[in-house]
Amino acid sequence: MCIRDRENTSVIYISTGGFKDLAFDEVVLRLNNYGITAFELSGGRYTEQIKEKLLSLSLSNNLAIHNYFPPHEPPFVFNLASLNAEIVEKSISHAKLSIDYAALIGSGVYSFHAGYLIDPIVKELGEKINKRLINPRDKSMDLFISRVNKLSEYAESKNVKLMIENNVLSHKNYLEFGDCPLMMVELEETAEIMGKTNENVGLLIDVAHVKVSAQTLGFSGQEYLQEFKSLASAYHFSENNGLSDDNNPVTEKSWFWPFINKDLDYYSLEIYENDGDLLKSQLELTKGFLS
Repeated sequence: MCIRDRENTSVIYISTGGFKDLAFDEVVLRLNNYGITAFELSGGRYTEQIKEKLLSLSLSNNLAIHNYFPPHEPPFVFNLASLNAEIVEKSISHAKLSIDYAALIGSGVYSFHAGYLIDPIVKELGEKINKRLINPRDKSMDLFISRVNKLSEYAESKNVKLMIENNVLSHKNYLEFGDCPLMMVELEETAEIMGKTNENVGLLIDVAHVKVSAQTLGFSGQEYLQEFKSLASAYHFSENNGLSDDNNPVTEKSWFWPFINKDLDYYSLEIYENDGDLLKSQLELTKGFLS
């Protein structure tokens, strides 16, 4: 089920990010049995022959590439704002590979998270991050923007658009650091980064990230969505309790529906459930709100 709204211009993807123990091709083939044929490839178990599998699956599926895809062995934390030379080299190489794959399958887009002012280890992602020295924000911002703009030139040469996703600051991580160790969490920094990046760089708004960050820092999530409604290139949809990014199913009463741009090409459900029937119903519900 590759769900497109209205005039067949928008695609609603299912993220593979919730299937951490499966390779991307296993997820796609499993959910094809439920009529689902649009996937945002994100993370998952390392696998070989990625190019061949992408080409094969793209013949009957609509695929998009997001952040840490393809996964690496050994794994590392992708961070384009790092001050660690090894991580920077790995991150730039990964981004170029992802761009190459996006061009290969004709998706035309590669999206990724905004940078971190620290270098988390793999097991900390999505969990409490242990306190460590925070890199200077101004220096890290300049490096991140410079690297993104160089990557955007590479992407443009491949007819691929880049999109940056806002980060999420949980209450527990804010308490641990006493500060925000992530980029592009609140309104002002989102505006600054998007204002300094090339035209080939768009904004991917994760509404669940906005909800948690807004509760942590005390700003208005509604205001954030309204401020960037005309600038948004894509959305990630999921729900949570406002304390952590739980990737729960959306509902008819989800807070963000009235404030999103319903005229985009790209929407993704980051629902971390492996029930195909539930994911199919989430697609139908989302289609209704976008129509």
